[in-house]
Amino acid sequence: MKAIQIKYLPPTDFKGARMKAWAEGGNSIVVPFQYEISDNESRAMDVAQELIARMGWDVKISGFGCLPNGDYVATLA
Repeated sequence: MKAIQIKYLPPTDFKGARMKAWAEGGNSIVVPFQYEISDNESRAMDVAQELIARMGWDVKISGFGCLPNGDYVATLA
């Protein structure tokens, strides 16, 4: 089973808040934080879907949850 991990990246002096999604093999994206979405879980799910679309993978998210460190994870089927 494969998974995508999604992490919140806080703002810096030069960049606004972002979310990073990555999977095995070095596939990753960083997208601006979507303030218009009020739920962090929904934001993370959107970022995972965007990584799937950008990579052209023919998979669906089969599970989704939060890790103890605050990152989110989406399992793929």
